[in-house]
Amino acid sequence: MPLNEDQQTEIAALRQASTPTRRATVPALEEILYDALPVLDHGFVRVVDYMGDDAAVVQAARVSYGRGTKKVSEDKGLIQYLMRHRHSTPFEMCEIKFHVKLPIFVARQWIRHRTANVNEISARYSILDNEFYIPAPAQLAAQSAVNRQGRGNTLEGDDAKRVMALLREDAERAYGHYAEMLNEDETGKPVDPSRAGLARELARMNLSLNFYTQWYWKTDLHNFMNFLSLRADPHAQYEIRVYADAMLGVLDRWCPASAEAFRQYRMGGATLSSAGLAVVRRLLAGEAVTQDQSGMGKREWTELQATLGRNA
Repeated sequence: MPLNEDQQTEIAALRQASTPTRRATVPALEEILYDALPVLDHGFVRVVDYMGDDAAVVQAARVSYGRGTKKVSEDKGLIQYLMRHRHSTPFEMCEIKFHVKLPIFVARQWIRHRTANVNEISARYSILDNEFYIPAPAQLAAQSAVNRQGRGNTLEGDDAKRVMALLREDAERAYGHYAEMLNEDETGKPVDPSRAGLARELARMNLSLNFYTQWYWKTDLHNFMNFLSLRADPHAQYEIRVYADAMLGVLDRWCPASAEAFRQYRMGGATLSSAGLAVVRRLLAGEAVTQDQSGMGKREWTELQATLGRNA
């Protein structure tokens, strides 16, 4: 299950508590504070703390020239200007902290974003839960023939059934051997007092990458949006993309003006090289341009045509 009984009790207590503060709070984010948003079969993301909002971005941007409070429409325009011109510092004034439960192989992708503070559960100290990720049938796909790190056609029939069976059998066997090597129950008492168990730091190496881990992940708004721009992209691996999609919804609640600018200029926009910009100018002038005339490589040319909604 996504949350164990102790976690559910803790979240219920946190949700019932209310603390007066002079700090800026965001009602829409307060509505889901501490709640676990389900992801995949056993995972979740939940906001456990945050600092700042859209007003903090505006305040940071205007501090250098000491301007006072402006209208909401002007604040929105300023945020869009900052996003459009890649001014990152004002967005770094806001921070957010998540508690995330995710498969280990997703965590290994995620940790490559080295712009956050992370504290992961330690299997040297704790016994990991018997929970592992099994893809939905629609996510079982063969290796792509054109993309070395992507998926191709969905597996069907006996091929899909065999893969599902192997995934489940291997995970169940791995956890069974893990528990046997530990020789201890959840309280740390020996299951079989007549034999010694293997140290947790060694027994853990038997678990496969689809087992779930948990961590706290804290980052600022600027780096949070950098993460989302890569991981909420349609080209990202499905298993990390669904986490990013859930967190994109959190961004909409937390800093709606920044989220709108992010969607418009980052998620919905495109960056062109000087060669690509030259091609666009020639097209606007009514000139027909081929790849050979563009000075661009095949991959960049194909990407530019896709961006412009044209056939390569």
